[in-house]
Amino acid sequence: MKKHFIALLAILSLGQMSFVPSAVAQNPRVTIPDFADLVERASPAVVNIRTTEKVMVQQAQGGIPGMPEDQAEFFRRFFGVPIPGIPNSPKQSQPNPGKPQEADRGVGSGFIIESNGLILTNAHVVEGATTIYVTLTDKREFKAKLLGMDKRTDVAVVKIEARDLPKLPLGDSSKVRVGEWVLAIGSPFGLENTVTAGIVSAKSRDTGDYLPFIQTDVAVNPGNSGGPLLNTAGQVIGINSQIFSRSGGYMGISFAIPIDEAMRVADQLRTNGKMTRGRIGVALGEMTKEVAESLGLGKPRGAYVRNVEPNGPAANGGIEAGDVILSFNGREIAKSTDLPRIVGDTKPGTAATVQVWRKGATRDLTVTVSDGEASQVASKKSESPSNGGSVNTLGVAVTDVSDAKKKDLNIKGGVEVTGLGDGPLPRAGVRPGDVIIRIADTDVSGAKQFEALVKGLDANKAVPVFIRRADSTLVIPVRPK
Repeated sequence: MKKHFIALLAILSLGQMSFVPSAVAQNPRVTIPDFADLVERASPAVVNIRTTEKVMVQQAQGGIPGMPEDQAEFFRRFFGVPIPGIPNSPKQSQPNPGKPQEADRGVGSGFIIESNGLILTNAHVVEGATTIYVTLTDKREFKAKLLGMDKRTDVAVVKIEARDLPKLPLGDSSKVRVGEWVLAIGSPFGLENTVTAGIVSAKSRDTGDYLPFIQTDVAVNPGNSGGPLLNTAGQVIGINSQIFSRSGGYMGISFAIPIDEAMRVADQLRTNGKMTRGRIGVALGEMTKEVAESLGLGKPRGAYVRNVEPNGPAANGGIEAGDVILSFNGREIAKSTDLPRIVGDTKPGTAATVQVWRKGATRDLTVTVSDGEASQVASKKSESPSNGGSVNTLGVAVTDVSDAKKKDLNIKGGVEVTGLGDGPLPRAGVRPGDVIIRIADTDVSGAKQFEALVKGLDANKAVPVFIRRADSTLVIPVRPK
């Protein structure tokens, strides 16, 4: 009996050893980080930001609409969360009803980047605020001055009059690795100096025009906005800015502005009070695998030009709707969202070399970058289409485009779709009034030439058909039926 017991202990011991993670077994130095020292060093430089705005105060009626007074009092006592427009006591009323009063607008976070009181936060934290209050961890409160904000990148710089303040060291967001530990400090729901930790889930996540966000699984909630995202060395690698949520609260995905991008914007804001960006006057469309293959690019790359602003920098430089921009001033364009960032970083007045893909070949153009925010060309109504004509193998009936419509759409040729039948273009969404301006590498000049082009198409090969609709140029890969 004793021998069996000893044997059983040996088996259990071996089983326990087999559950030791291989990474730890191979490298005993691998440990879960202890953030306590890091938090102790970093917390004094993280601030709470409270904003107010002027509102018209009406005579308070007391209570919470739709809720019995005894229940409303319960929520006030035990949760203590103020509800905008609802007094703390059912018998209390606001002074001077009907006159502008300063009311709490919201709370957020920020962090000190210079010991003289320079603070970085989100633009949406301070936008529209009448007064900005900054509270330090030692409970000192200051009125802050807004030096500048940029809504496109959601970065703002504020300043308080103080000296010898603790500041956070800045890291290099380009060296951030997916899977590394990160930590956030902020004021979620107004709870100051709250610390949460997690890992970097992804890099260069596209959620906007100008920012490749750092995605993490760090718990971030309303009030965390503007707070720092720190690496294990205690360096700021991002500004907590957004969450993905269907409920309004944290659902496991949060986004931070890379600190390199944020400081590039902050340097301009503190100097000029605004962000100056280059622009070239193009509207971009999605480059799909099917479109790329039909254009002969092989794989999706570059920025597809959906529309060109008349007399804008791109148009003056020779860029046309339907072009694919492959590089801008020597920097490769991997996807459409890369172009606005690269152009925005370019100093206005720069003569940039732009490589485009057009009709199966590359060509180099020179575009002079202008000053100002990118804008979309206003859509114009198309003329009412007429019906009639015979339907070809692409499934459309066409007619020549009138001179007035050519001028309206800023095109030189093409044919207008007047009728639909059974074919690949109607199935792809083409509709009467659309103008076909190109098939593959051949510009369409008129109805007779278009019909000849269609008859010569290979039924076994997909070709790109370029469609002009209002202010957009669409590329539709089709095979003749």
